[in-house]
Amino acid sequence: MTNQAPERNRQDAAQPSAPAETRPSKTERNSRISGFYNLDRTERLNLLRDRGFLDEESYEYLSETDSGLGFETADKMIENAIGTFELPMGLGLNFTVNGRDYVVPMAIEEPSVVAAVSHTAKIVRGAGGFESKCKSSLMIGQIQVLECEDLDEARTSVLEERQRIIHMANELHPKMVERGGGAKDLEVRVLENSGGNDMLVVHLLVDVCDAMGANLVNTMAEGVAPFIEELTGGRVSLRILSNLADRRLVHSQCKIPFDRLDWKGFPGEEVARGIAEASEFAELDPYRAATHNKGVMNGISSVCIASGNDWRALEAGAHAYCCQDGQYRPMATWHLEEDEDGQGYLVGQLTIPVQLGTVGGPTKLHPTVKVAHRILDIDSAAQLGEVMGAVGLAQNLAALKALATEGIQSGHMSLHARSVAATAGATDEEMDELVERLIETEDIKVRTAQKILAEMRS
Repeated sequence: MTNQAPERNRQDAAQPSAPAETRPSKTERNSRISGFYNLDRTERLNLLRDRGFLDEESYEYLSETDSGLGFETADKMIENAIGTFELPMGLGLNFTVNGRDYVVPMAIEEPSVVAAVSHTAKIVRGAGGFESKCKSSLMIGQIQVLECEDLDEARTSVLEERQRIIHMANELHPKMVERGGGAKDLEVRVLENSGGNDMLVVHLLVDVCDAMGANLVNTMAEGVAPFIEELTGGRVSLRILSNLADRRLVHSQCKIPFDRLDWKGFPGEEVARGIAEASEFAELDPYRAATHNKGVMNGISSVCIASGNDWRALEAGAHAYCCQDGQYRPMATWHLEEDEDGQGYLVGQLTIPVQLGTVGGPTKLHPTVKVAHRILDIDSAAQLGEVMGAVGLAQNLAALKALATEGIQSGHMSLHARSVAATAGATDEEMDELVERLIETEDIKVRTAQKILAEMRS
């Protein structure tokens, strides 16, 4: 990677910014940005503003600050605060999801992730882009009931009062009901315990709209618990939401012709076959599926963090969803298809639960999170889930493509070497030579970089 931007890109970025009234609308914006990594920070921000991804307020904020979260804000967000911890935030480029272009903020420390996802998003973009659907915003509140004398009778009693329980829950959050959300239904499960402590579990299904929904669901579960205890004659214990949000799924897919997968001398059909074989491995073996899914979450979690959402909750739900049939499975799968004309395609699919919010919490407090939402310019939590699903699928494609061709280490090592070189104290002028020599040694460590740097300087 060179530190010098191509003259054309630098000249384009250095041009005076377009007047605000002439900047593209959200449906006209173009996420295909060539040579973005070669631009300096000011040039990148100018380009994003002119493409319509940044408004003036966000532009000024990013131009004037290196630390987005001040201590006073951090102290309001958590207890016992002593400072802040920063992560790099980059942009996943080239995304087309459901026919609309997105530039996607990603907060992550791992080298190569942002570059890799931008590369595969460009491949999929040329094949028509990603299709994503996130149709539901239902979350589950669980009420655990113990010590019921007759579980079947208790279950019947709860179901007979279904509408009354739903009404009681909705009285606790009338504004959510006004927005079209609120409690919609309930289910009752009987869990048998080999130790003899069988239990009843009531699931309250709540439409949380554009909220993540934890506080809302917990309040409703706690509010209806005394009535459920009265109905069942048992003892209510836990009353809390479930992070297995399997009613709030995102489905993402893409279809890529073989010829778009040609890569560094590897024919596209060979690359596609290697990706499909790697997917089959993950479908059969949980050891491989764990690493496969880590790659998916490299993309999804980094968007989750940048957008101010609870990535621990999302990851817990996604991993739990992957083992509902008793074996841990891959989140994304790939297979080969052929049309009637003999044209071959690589088809990717991803399905995971996404518990996300675009209102409340850090989305209103954290200044950098607010800028990330401005860049995304999404209209709902469902739309955010659809973008995340596409990012996860693109990230998985990047990892499997590397494994099927030159190996995962090649791309990682170059970026890792740059990080090591920077840690060793290399200047911009010394960086490229030091990185090249470090890679040649195959000993990419700070002490080795320091030794080579001393030789270069002497």
